[in-house]
Amino acid sequence: MKVYVFGATGTVGRPLVESLLDEGHEVLAATRKPGEIKKGVKYVDAADPTAMEGSDSVFLLSPGGLPDQYSVLKPYLDQVKKQKPRKTVLMTAFGVEHAPKEAPMRKLELELLDSGVNATILRPNWFMQNFNTYWIHGILNDGKIYFPGGDAKASFIDARDIGATAARLLAGTEFAGEALGLTGPAALDHSEVARKIARATGKSVEYVNVDPEDWKTSLKQAGLNVDYVELLSGIAAALRDGFAAPITDGVKQVLKRDPISFDQYAKDYASAWKV
Repeated sequence: MKVYVFGATGTVGRPLVESLLDEGHEVLAATRKPGEIKKGVKYVDAADPTAMEGSDSVFLLSPGGLPDQYSVLKPYLDQVKKQKPRKTVLMTAFGVEHAPKEAPMRKLELELLDSGVNATILRPNWFMQNFNTYWIHGILNDGKIYFPGGDAKASFIDARDIGATAARLLAGTEFAGEALGLTGPAALDHSEVARKIARATGKSVEYVNVDPEDWKTSLKQAGLNVDYVELLSGIAAALRDGFAAPITDGVKQVLKRDPISFDQYAKDYASAWKV
């Protein structure tokens, strides 16, 4: 099959592309940051929705860093409705089904599910990989994870499981019209996360429960869009209120195996925290 992957060089896109290649599929990799040329991969312009023409299946995700994902992905949804691929997979976020119908990601879901195309929604929880990307500087510089999460737990998921799940769905027709929540195998608070990273690296790592307003200020100082900061703040508040704690069997339903544990993730990524 030929599969179009939007955001092909991102946190989820990379393992998704690898999974598709491992299964013998061709990939139309839509990205603004083409990587190394791999056999079976053709890089296409992520800004051009018509680049998905000729693909059998389509993967779309809500881009990070933007508060209005609907406006960004609307042209791609229109192309999907025109093209009617064999399968479309849209990745949104854990708990989006509880958002108002006019919320950008929920609006994307509803429009796709109402379009009549064969589609599946994936709603992953917070990524484990956030700890070796977004929160990496605090760990490297101070041995601290700075986040306004209180003592709430979250069932963090490894992005490699998201990619593998999406790849399996893109190659088949199962779960048409359904939405799957994707989580890891256990719910952990940030202090537990810090201890697991410390155990994997041999470094001292602690969690600091920062004030939500101070966290927002630091994000703005880092140059993030003000509206996007408010979006992130709302998502963090949902975690703090316990909405990220549930554990689902979405990964196991599709892959027929348990999701990757945080211990395994920390072991695999230990070198990232030793730089």
